[in-house]
Amino acid sequence: MLYQSYQNYTDTMEPLRSAARNAVAMADMIPGFHFMGLTRNMTAFWEISARSHLSHTRPDYNIDHAEVGKERVAVQENVVLTHPFCNLLHFAKDGISDQPKMLLIAPLSGHFATLLRPTIETLLCEHDVYITDWKNARDVAPSQGVFGFDDHTDFIIECIETLGPDTHVFAVCQPSVQALAAVALMEEDNHPAIPASLTLMAGPIDTRVSPNAVNKFATSHPIEWFEKNVVSQVPFKFEGGGRAVYPGFLQLSGFMSMNSDKHAKAHRDLFGHLVKDQTGEAETITSFYDEYCSVLDLTAEFFLDTIETVFHDHRIAKGELTHRGHKVDPAAIKRTTLLTIEGERDDICSIGQTSAAHGLCSSLPTKQKHHHLQAGVGHYGTFSGRRWNEQIYPEIKKVVQAAS
Repeated sequence: MLYQSYQNYTDTMEPLRSAARNAVAMADMIPGFHFMGLTRNMTAFWEISARSHLSHTRPDYNIDHAEVGKERVAVQENVVLTHPFCNLLHFAKDGISDQPKMLLIAPLSGHFATLLRPTIETLLCEHDVYITDWKNARDVAPSQGVFGFDDHTDFIIECIETLGPDTHVFAVCQPSVQALAAVALMEEDNHPAIPASLTLMAGPIDTRVSPNAVNKFATSHPIEWFEKNVVSQVPFKFEGGGRAVYPGFLQLSGFMSMNSDKHAKAHRDLFGHLVKDQTGEAETITSFYDEYCSVLDLTAEFFLDTIETVFHDHRIAKGELTHRGHKVDPAAIKRTTLLTIEGERDDICSIGQTSAAHGLCSSLPTKQKHHHLQAGVGHYGTFSGRRWNEQIYPEIKKVVQAAS
């Protein structure tokens, strides 16, 4: 009933949002309307009202070119591997070859992979970039089967196999655990496509270290509580009707509640910019929230597996993680160079939770272990913004060059 209630509310409010969009469009057609005193407040109110909704459709990446050296080259999006719950997407650059292959594993945590657009744009300058382009579970028919923790690990291995030897794997946030497990399994099997390097960014390898609000909430309830209170069925009007999911709108509400004052201020600032016709400042805010409010649902089995495996039982940190009944041992990793990255102000993945991977990879030579703690950034600042471009990315580039 939770998801259906949300959908009923969304459908009920759509005529009001549509009216607001029409009002803004009409105002734009009237010369000088935006400069007629009180009407600026009206149009600002209409604009914000029209945007007061979530999107459940992946935004476009809008990456049509990349700067390679001093050359501006065209970029084409090509799907190179299809899975019911994900596509492996290649950002192919016209006429550019022999760059290191970078597999970017996007978080499967309520947002689309387009959240990593700034990450991709930077990587494209000197890397051949692929990304796991997750699909919204509410759009995947139940007949396509389930997708759990082990399935996620399997797909990462399949992606690495598709790209072949000398691939560099870069996992952002949540998939760090599965990425570490995948490389360990491949190393143990002496797989011919063992990655050259593995970068784990702000990932929950050991959430026992400096537990934060996210960790404490996850451990404050038994798994049955999550199954009863946050798992819901997709309404039957969608392709995935009847599928049990953890809805993206719940994940977003949780994220926003952690920084409610910040989000409230951003919308007050947006209203002020719209009233003053400060187009550039307003577009900066609306662009962020257009992306941030585009959400996807997670399959219930994946969400519950993650809560139990990563946050409740700390299985990979305690050496108890299994995959299809086989024990996962990060100590098996002996050849893949490891880089961990953390943000000083990260309130989603605390300092020390990602770097814990170094202790688990006990067979890896010290010279192949690297860590970077970025001062002054929170979670999103690790993969976007000025410090990502100027201080964090150079560390990744250096490790990739050394491991290639």
